[in-house]
Amino acid sequence: MKRSAAILLIAGVALSGCAKSSEFNSEEAENEGVATVKDDQVTLSAQAAQRLGIKTAPAQRTTIPYAAVFYDENGKAYAFTSPRRLTYVLTPITVAEVKNHQAVLRRGPKVGTPVVTVGAAELLGTAHGVEEE
Repeated sequence: MKRSAAILLIAGVALSGCAKSSEFNSEEAENEGVATVKDDQVTLSAQAAQRLGIKTAPAQRTTIPYAAVFYDENGKAYAFTSPRRLTYVLTPITVAEVKNHQAVLRRGPKVGTPVVTVGAAELLGTAHGVEEE
């Protein structure tokens, strides 16, 4: 739970000022059948993915866009990967350095694995909930 809270705190910067994020409630989403959440995996309906503006890009040799990286309270890095259409998994990664808006990875997804580049903060909120202020 601590990891979730810290990731959400860090993601809060990305979420601030984003109308789509504040409109999307993970509990309501599950009840309405637009999202299924299990552990660190989120499966969205096609409509929900479109509404959130989810975009992916294939992982390159050792890099992913830095915008796709999240950190927990202990400094561990994560990114959402997409093993199949409309399914997104919070995946541990190890960032060696950041160059030109790219995270150079020591450990991460295999080359060609789709990595969420737009909408990751919304997926994080869906997976772990966003508490009201």
